[in-house]
Amino acid sequence: MSRTLTAVSADGSQIHVEVHGPDGAPAVVLAHGWTCSTEFWAAQIRELAGDHRVVVYDQRGHGRTPATAVGTDVLADDLEAVLGAALSPGEKAVLAGHSMGGMTLMAASGRAAFTEHAASVLLCSTGSSRLIDESLILPMRAGRLRTRLTGLILGARAPLGPVTPLSKRILKYATMGPGSAPERVAECARIVHACPRMSRVTWSQVLAGLDLDAGVRELRVPTVVLSGTADRLTPIVHARRLAAALPQCLELVELDGMGHMTPVEAPEAVTAKIRELVTTLVKAKEEAA
Repeated sequence: MSRTLTAVSADGSQIHVEVHGPDGAPAVVLAHGWTCSTEFWAAQIRELAGDHRVVVYDQRGHGRTPATAVGTDVLADDLEAVLGAALSPGEKAVLAGHSMGGMTLMAASGRAAFTEHAASVLLCSTGSSRLIDESLILPMRAGRLRTRLTGLILGARAPLGPVTPLSKRILKYATMGPGSAPERVAECARIVHACPRMSRVTWSQVLAGLDLDAGVRELRVPTVVLSGTADRLTPIVHARRLAAALPQCLELVELDGMGHMTPVEAPEAVTAKIRELVTTLVKAKEEAA
């Protein structure tokens, strides 16, 4: 069972939302990352929608959600709108965010709708600050030059063009682990290349100046942090820093050899953690009944 909704954000922007799975089932809300779309969560939707209500949405400027204003406050506004449109008043859900989606959860952590609806959180391959400074996509010594060059690469205005063998090799090097299966590389390339050029460029500028450390401290629900040890875009140091700073970190999961695109590269591991958090939520409801 699947249906689409339109959530209206604080500035009137319309957010494309999809709900997969049976009404009344435990709810999971998934927020995708930069240059991605609802399609990024295809594996999780397939595995969870049989006995969960899986809510996915296109971030602003991605997929079927038009681009307007940008910024972390906008990400939080949009998430609040999605939670209000897809969940019943007071309904609790497991929230998972990948990369920019994780940043969305951090940005919204002090918001009323987040407090109302978030039972627990999964943060995948994400960070709260110093993203460009600590990126490892360039094999250079850390410093101002590497930071500047990394920013120029991530914010490049050149169109990505069609998916080619060369573009897949570049994408795999920058965002995926060395052992990633060719079909999963191709899947990520198809999704990333579909992102509108200006959305990619504009959001890269937001990520370059990101500082959500305060939002991490406000994220006061049980949280699992998951990251690949071969992540060049958001290296494992970010996950370890998040785990140390979160008020209620349940677990730090380090996936050996995996890169940045963990929900696609290691779908079984990501889905398993979501299921674990849902099981805890269901047990809590039963005990409270």
